[in-house]
Amino acid sequence: MPTKSTQAFTRKLLRWYGQHARDLPWRQTRDPYRVIVSEFMLQQTQVSRVSEFYPRFLKRFPTVRHLARARPKAVMEAWDGLGYYARARNLHRLAKGLSATGYRLSEDPEELIKLPGVGRYTAGAVACFAYEKPVPAVDTNVKRVLERVFLKGEGRREKDVWVLAKRLVPKDGKRAWRFNQAIMELGALVCTARKPKCPKCPVRSTCLSASRFLRVKPAARKPRRSSQRSPAVS
Repeated sequence: MPTKSTQAFTRKLLRWYGQHARDLPWRQTRDPYRVIVSEFMLQQTQVSRVSEFYPRFLKRFPTVRHLARARPKAVMEAWDGLGYYARARNLHRLAKGLSATGYRLSEDPEELIKLPGVGRYTAGAVACFAYEKPVPAVDTNVKRVLERVFLKGEGRREKDVWVLAKRLVPKDGKRAWRFNQAIMELGALVCTARKPKCPKCPVRSTCLSASRFLRVKPAARKPRRSSQRSPAVS
């Protein structure tokens, strides 16, 4: 059940997201294929780099059917420059495997996780961002935010973080979509791994770790002047 603390966290987080969310192309679609392409690309690659490659890849392979029918060489050429080429091979395998379902991606995370290259996070992300299912999607940024805000530190068991995330995600699908996007954005822009920007954080008042990061080192004391006069020189 939501508590006053978790309700305040969600309210402040969504308000901040409405004012500071980046305009990213994969946030403008609910097409499952386009969503999963973005998720594969965003694995271990910076957003700015993906923003450059994402529209070009989709122009060459506009649907999952186009991707499934493409030659492996063509897929690798379109991926060239993003690195981690196993992602491209898995995405191609995934597309070809969907021919049995009429090239339709499932909305169930338990089914999505069975696909090549799809882990627990990606399964949750596709279910939420494409189908607006109220399910958690815990990536590195989300894990860090939840650990700092609610668990008073990092390095917690992944299972504990997923349980917490599931409890926090709003039950309404559209609100869940915004919540998951917002907490990722907070981790990417404010609650960063190094040097978090706590003074700019919208949820610092409910964060159990804020005092640790906001603690100011005491100013160095100036040496006190001696009250004794220097001895006279004879």
